[in-house]
Amino acid sequence: MSDAARIDAFLEMMSAERGASPNTLDAYGRDLRDASDFMKGRLINADAARVSKYSSWLAAQGLAPRSQARKLSSLRRFFRFLFEEGARTDDPTSRIEGPKAGRDIPDVLSREEMDRLLAACEGDARLRCLVELLYGAGLRVSELVSLKLGNLPRRKGDRWETTDIIVRGKGGKDRLCPLGRPALDAIVAWLAVREETLPKGTLKRSGAGAYLFPSRGKALHLTRRRLGQMLKDLSLKANLDPSRVHPHALRHAYATHLLQGGADLRSVQTLLGHADISTTEIYTHVLQDELAELLETAHPLSIK
Repeated sequence: MSDAARIDAFLEMMSAERGASPNTLDAYGRDLRDASDFMKGRLINADAARVSKYSSWLAAQGLAPRSQARKLSSLRRFFRFLFEEGARTDDPTSRIEGPKAGRDIPDVLSREEMDRLLAACEGDARLRCLVELLYGAGLRVSELVSLKLGNLPRRKGDRWETTDIIVRGKGGKDRLCPLGRPALDAIVAWLAVREETLPKGTLKRSGAGAYLFPSRGKALHLTRRRLGQMLKDLSLKANLDPSRVHPHALRHAYATHLLQGGADLRSVQTLLGHADISTTEIYTHVLQDELAELLETAHPLSIK
């Protein structure tokens, strides 16, 4: 597959999974096409030495450190996408160091906003189940749409024998994700109406019936793009800004609300499936205001 085709696939993923705005997508596309031009159309096959040479070339052009960092960030996201899609077995940007730029802090949906989203799901068992698994288990969108019936907790009669689902995360690694009662109840409600609410013939397609959220499409399961569209529609129904509601936003809310509830960072790292705790640390910003308030009210030297 050509650079252009892979870049288009990456941009589609960023739109559907991360809810990237048109301006953000334009910036990613521009950065990646510039890198592809520098590498004469062989970006997807670039090795670490080639990426390092490109990084040095950016600095030589006199770009501001922030601009250099943004272009390298685009490359890192792109190569991470190729790795996750199985198009590469390595990440040539893993050891490339560029100018430091502040890390983006996620815009986190509040608990009240999540309550409004869940309330807006009323009457739609599939949508309720999707939202509960994104927010109640912190799943990545790719993990959610590809979830199979065989990965669900074991159930005997009306009783759950286990409460964990098995998901295939980044790098092909499996992990256990514990589910709370709302998510378990949402799964039961969806399975009860799954067959009768799907378009006719969906489950008869070879392989489609194995997925929790089957589809008549080529992927055999609900696509990331379609899920993103469903959440946009749901946000309007809940009277929320659609640009703030996308699959990854619910994962952000899951992690943030866990930390606000007293969970420790290492536990949240494990639940999210982060290989490096520095990735999880981005969520600690939400505790800063609470800690400042605690200092004012609890420290013995605070002003009375």
